[in-house]
Amino acid sequence: MDGGLLEPSLYSIKAIAILDNDGNRLLAKYYDETFPTSKEQKAFEKNLFNKTHRANAEIIMFEGLTCVYKSNVDLFFYVIGSSQENELILASVLNAFYDSISQILRKNVEKRALLENLDAVFLAADELCDGGIIMEADSNSVVQKVAIRNDDIPLGEQTMAQVLQSAKEQIKWSLLK
Repeated sequence: MDGGLLEPSLYSIKAIAILDNDGNRLLAKYYDETFPTSKEQKAFEKNLFNKTHRANAEIIMFEGLTCVYKSNVDLFFYVIGSSQENELILASVLNAFYDSISQILRKNVEKRALLENLDAVFLAADELCDGGIIMEADSNSVVQKVAIRNDDIPLGEQTMAQVLQSAKEQIKWSLLK
């Protein structure tokens, strides 16, 4: 007499993805066998992008899955769960993921900056979710754990844009003191 209810599970997240404004994959992590092959995953991503890239909503039921998403400039962030999953939980993971990426990229959330810092973005996704289980929902915690800052990179290995950004921040902080 279960009334058709599923047992609660820690495995809330089926996938996390970031697509560009053409629907191409920049990052995708799948945590179960819903889409076992890369070909099926890319087909799903393309269909999901086509369904969401012009919409103003934040949530969609798509192919039997609950998808929450957010777009910014030329990037689309997706968190995907089962149709039974609580949308608020998925949305909190999406917001933590987006906010941590925003902090890592120093509020410059766009494709070029994301690709330049892809290692930190992958680490953030790993800190957020492990095997489909939500590990962290606080963006500040995720950023601290990733802890890749341009300040730690030797000056000779930084790009000119990174050096200028670092100089701007140092000037800003010296003026605020």
